[in-house]
Amino acid sequence: MGVLRSTVVKAVASTAATKLPGVVPGPVNTAVGKLVDIAIDGVRGVPGAKRVAAKALVRRRAVKPAIESVVRAHVRIATISGAVTNIGGIVSEIVGTPANLTGIIVIQLRMVACVAHLHGYDIDDPRVRTAITMCLLGEEELARQIADGRLPSTPTAVATASIHDKALASQVIDQVLRHLLIPTHGLLGLFARSVPILGGGLTGLDDWTATKRVARCARIHFIPRRPIAGVTMVRLPAGSDSNPSLDAE
Repeated sequence: MGVLRSTVVKAVASTAATKLPGVVPGPVNTAVGKLVDIAIDGVRGVPGAKRVAAKALVRRRAVKPAIESVVRAHVRIATISGAVTNIGGIVSEIVGTPANLTGIIVIQLRMVACVAHLHGYDIDDPRVRTAITMCLLGEEELARQIADGRLPSTPTAVATASIHDKALASQVIDQVLRHLLIPTHGLLGLFARSVPILGGGLTGLDDWTATKRVARCARIHFIPRRPIAGVTMVRLPAGSDSNPSLDAE
């Protein structure tokens, strides 16, 4: 069993290296940085976090139910491989990475950004964007990395730090990628995406679980900073030409 596991790990790692030529220190930081920007700012066909959060708040008329709506919608989208590929296809034209891998990352990043925005954080701030990226680790892995010294502090502390630490932003991206590509669930997810017969069920379950984990982390660390007084403070950003299927509920 150990030999089989080792063989599978090596095979999947080889697939990752082939399919993600930029996923190495240096170029990968730029690629993932672009994914963070796209998830938060949006591109044609993929609404940004502010727009999605605003629509949810207008519909639900209060922050807590708006966040619940956003999380439900993103977990649902993450579980549907077609929607993930649709988002990833649009993003891959800009970033140059495989659609089925970038799609889920963008969905999770946008969901966290919506939670942060609705709780009063400035998601245009690079400190907050670094904190948003940290949540992709999930609460358990995040706590483990902080305890081990691989990361210095929590997303809350990073988002509210006095200055933006570019070195920390790069460190966070490195740790997130290691977590996504090397741990068992990351390898299985990547392997499932690479094998069509396994694809649907395994990938959907893996993405559902991972997105729920990321949502929990976002709720824990992006605690409310200031109230959003009803819907009067919200203005829907321009961009009504986006794909409605990619909006939150």
